[in-house]
Amino acid sequence: MNYQIRIKGHLDLSWQDWLAGLQIVHEPSGTTLLSGPLPDQAALFGVLLKIHRLGLTLLSLEARNGAAAHETGGDL
Repeated sequence: MNYQIRIKGHLDLSWQDWLAGLQIVHEPSGTTLLSGPLPDQAALFGVLLKIHRLGLTLLSLEARNGAAAHETGGDL
């Protein structure tokens, strides 16, 4: 499952390995997008727990099934 997690502020790129290898992208609006695959819900929960412990503000979370989203062009 692929995830897109948006948080408030710009997170340093050096946190990528600590956040399960999710790609870190700084957006012009002042937010950070974490995106990429996670193997299961336990891994997702681990990332969300780290975000919480860092005191970051979670703005959005989207889960996308790679193959189905590609075929339909939408979220599942």
